[in-house]
Amino acid sequence: MKTPDFPGEPVNLSESTEEDIPVAVRDTPDTRRRSRLQPFLIILAVLGGGAIVLGLILSSSTSQSPQTITASPQPTTTDTSTSTTPEESESESENDVDNLLGHLPYEEAPLSELEPITSDGRIQLREAAAKKFKAMRAAAQADGIVLVAISGYRTQQQQQHLFFDIKAQRGQVATQRAEVSAPPGYSEHHTGYAVDIGDGRTPATNLNTNFENTAAFKWLEENAAYYSFELSFPKGNPQGVSYEPWHWRFVGDPDSLETFYKAQNLDRPDLEPSPSSSEPEDESSTREQGTGNRE
Repeated sequence: MKTPDFPGEPVNLSESTEEDIPVAVRDTPDTRRRSRLQPFLIILAVLGGGAIVLGLILSSSTSQSPQTITASPQPTTTDTSTSTTPEESESESENDVDNLLGHLPYEEAPLSELEPITSDGRIQLREAAAKKFKAMRAAAQADGIVLVAISGYRTQQQQQHLFFDIKAQRGQVATQRAEVSAPPGYSEHHTGYAVDIGDGRTPATNLNTNFENTAAFKWLEENAAYYSFELSFPKGNPQGVSYEPWHWRFVGDPDSLETFYKAQNLDRPDLEPSPSSSEPEDESSTREQGTGNRE
């Protein structure tokens, strides 16, 4: 017999209990709220990561860029030195020409290029200079002037005697002797282009400044240039050599011109002319193998 208080089948309490609790009161996770916040969290994560990456890039580029150093202002200084112009540089280079006591170095002319200008053959010049001298002497003779060759080509050995031995005989110091004679290796006579000329009618003026008063010198002043001869040591010459109206040089070809015009603008010591530089030379000491003892 069945009673209404004891049902025949067991009752499922769990199912009935859950079904009896209203939906709004049930304790279940809020899945809707999480689903709404998730997109915002993703966006924030992306933005944060991007900011970090951008910060790293900016930091790297800043460390690699060259640093700008601001120099502190320096006091302005005025350059008081004088600038060198091209003309002054050229003049300085010319003043650097090697010289000894105002005389330039010269090499000896080759013996094969020498030609006699006197009948005895003792006085010689280079071929080109010898031909012009002979022509000049003939022209002077036609005008009644007697040009005499006193000295021409000279070796260094001959020049050594004329400079050192004569210097010792006269008690001259080197600077005094250099005013009237060049040291060996520094004489124009080595070149075979230089010649000392005298007046055959007034031999007492040979190798003396009084030669300038002779008819021969006056003729040379007016006519020597036609034969390519010029005075080597006029008054006030840049080499500081005493005035020598008898000493002439040939400048009638490229070699002779280049040889002698190095003598311009020399850097030389200031030499005061000695009183003896203009005195007549002793005839007994003015010749050494056909050469005079001046320059």
